[in-house]
Amino acid sequence: MTSALVDPQHAEVPLTLEEKAPKTLGLLDQGAFWANLGVSLLGFSGALFLLDPLGGKPLTFTGAVLAAIVGSLIGTAMVGLAAIPGVRTGKPAMVLLRGLFGARLSYVPTVLNIVQMLGWGAFELWVIATGAQAVFGTAVPYWVWATLAGVVTIALTIWPLGSVRLLRRYVTVGVVVSMIWLTVALFSRGPSLSEGSWDAFAPAVDYVIALSVSWVPMAADYARHSRSSRTAFAGVVGGYTIAQVACLALGIAALALVGNDTDKVWDPFVAAPLGALFFGILVLREADQSFANVYSTTVSLQNLMPRVDRRIISVVIGVFTIGIALFADVNSYGAFLSVIGAVFVPMFAVLAVDYFLLGGASRWNTAEDAPSRWLMVVPWVLGFCAYWIVTATPTVGWWDTIWENVRSAVGFTHQPWTNAALAASLVAGLVTLALGRLSRRTASA
Repeated sequence: MTSALVDPQHAEVPLTLEEKAPKTLGLLDQGAFWANLGVSLLGFSGALFLLDPLGGKPLTFTGAVLAAIVGSLIGTAMVGLAAIPGVRTGKPAMVLLRGLFGARLSYVPTVLNIVQMLGWGAFELWVIATGAQAVFGTAVPYWVWATLAGVVTIALTIWPLGSVRLLRRYVTVGVVVSMIWLTVALFSRGPSLSEGSWDAFAPAVDYVIALSVSWVPMAADYARHSRSSRTAFAGVVGGYTIAQVACLALGIAALALVGNDTDKVWDPFVAAPLGALFFGILVLREADQSFANVYSTTVSLQNLMPRVDRRIISVVIGVFTIGIALFADVNSYGAFLSVIGAVFVPMFAVLAVDYFLLGGASRWNTAEDAPSRWLMVVPWVLGFCAYWIVTATPTVGWWDTIWENVRSAVGFTHQPWTNAALAASLVAGLVTLALGRLSRRTASA
């Protein structure tokens, strides 16, 4: 075995799932990686969904920031806990789901995750391309920037652990300096942040939880390379929470300066003193978002094709993501996040209860022939339904109509304090716990 395979400074992700994953990432690596993921140019315009998730009932600035903090802590705690089984088993996220649902049934969330990650990857290429045009003008067409960003993304996915270390050593410092500079520049202009109410607080928390928990299906993809569970958990919760709250608060300030016009949200950044320079750093850094999504799509596909070289998959997925980015509909962003939250929030709750409370850690079977566990689909589906019954966030007309009819049928009336993500987690978790105890009694009878 060569030294390059064992030296933490050079170790890389194995090419197939049949090889053992190196554990080389420390707290700074994980913290910097997740902090970079917490800052997104898409988050600046997406801050409008935090500020006014119901449309026409905006929160106060204090309410919006508090919703960002609460939602981030809840969401990142979910992501952090989802990362721990990855550390303990050395398996990526979708392979871990073999232990929850069985090998064949794990293909269902795997496909859903692939769809999610392709969408996120395309969104991020769109963000990079339009952000570059905001800084450099439109002389270079959108498709050129999107293609260049896609090529960089593919290169990063070929050396994923090297990319994480690169972010920690060089990129994070530039991001921190840029965020501080732009925060001072924008808030010194005195954006109007005093108006609003607290009526939309719970839906705003839902939005932030969905924003955070969208990373649950990829948490183990990186945590499996952590030196300890504590390192992985702390890196996620600390790094991502701080960065996301700062990003959303800055987005609210920028929106206030342009009358909540999301098409102009980047104008205050570029117009600030040295704004083009620091905003340009954030645009370049956005490649870590597309990298994370394309790489996680790659390892998700490896759950279906465990012996295929990940580099081949990365190139194919990268090219496909570029194609999607050239036709992406960013107007569906809010609805996209709601769907993600509804699918993966209850799935996490089922996994957490089964793994941590029902002794799953001792019997977790991630083999290619792991038997199907159909019973675990029940709490997942019930949690999914609970999410849509409770949520007040509008998505797509026909879909909202279906669930409005369901609410009427069961006699549910939405209250300002109700929270869809917590309701979905509670229903899925309690049903999982009940089924687990019932199975034990049946087995012992």
